[in-house]
Order: sequence, then C-alpha cells, then structure tokens
Amino acid sequence: MTTPTEESAALRVHRAAARVVLAILSGLYLWAVAWMTLRARPYGSDIAAALDRLLAWFAQRESTAWITFDRVEFAANVAMFVPLGIFAVLWFGVRGWWTAPVLGLVASGAIELAQALFLDARVADVRDLVSNTLGAVLGMLLMLLLAFLLSPSRPRR
Repeated sequence: MTTPTEESAALRVHRAAARVVLAILSGLYLWAVAWMTLRARPYGSDIAAALDRLLAWFAQRESTAWITFDRVEFAANVAMFVPLGIFAVLWFGVRGWWTAPVLGLVASGAIELAQALFLDARVADVRDLVSNTLGAVLGMLLMLLLAFLLSPSRPRR
C-alpha cells in the first residue's frame, strides 16, 4: 500500500515525464512546420507533377472540378496548423484556449514575413494567415470538445 506522499511524488514524476514528451513532440512539430514553410520550394518537382496530374484528373470530372490548387493549398494549410491548436490547449490548459488563435496568427504572420523578406521563390499571402489561424482554432475546438466529453459529469442540484 502506498502513502499519500508516495502517490504525490509519483504524480509529480508522471507529470514531469508528460511535459518532457510534450516538449519533444512540440519541437518536432515546429521543426516540421519550419521545414515545410521556410524552404525555397515547399515540395519537389516529382510531387508537383503528381499533384498537377491529380488536379487535372479532378478537373475533367464535373463532380470534382471544384477541387482546385487554391482549395487544396488552403486545406493543407488548415491541416498543418491543427496540431498547433492541440498543443496550445495541452500547454496552456482549457482556460488558456485563447492562446491557440493568437499563436496561430502570430506563427503564421512570422512565416509569411520571413517568406516575403527572405524567400524570393515563395509568395506571402493573407489567405495563409486565415487558413493557418483557422487550423489552430479547429485544433483548439477539438481539444475543448474532448475535454468536455472526458470531464466527469457534475450532479445537478
């Protein structure tokens, strides 16, 4: 049988280990975003050719002609920033939900500024600010929903 002091110490160790894992995962995520957004070209010619073929195939069909490069890029930018919203809630808690959209906007703004100033081959675009921030908000909303669903129900008075 363990004492309350031993349980408290075990909980502190568990939380510290979780923070280390969260820090490593956050660092890997940020490195991946930087790698994708701060290179001269976001992907190689082989992927560009495959994407062009896929978009041409979609364009030939009436039911999928709406799938354009701009829409795929917007969706990819949203998806790339969903983890940022998740990490924001994990780092700052449910009460710190507001940090997710702020971090999404600030990180996206920093990326767009770096692209405009230092990467001639890349184009800074306000739509990226919108899509990236939207992705962070969606990640935040997913985490808030998960927190709500997993929270113990309180008895009504």
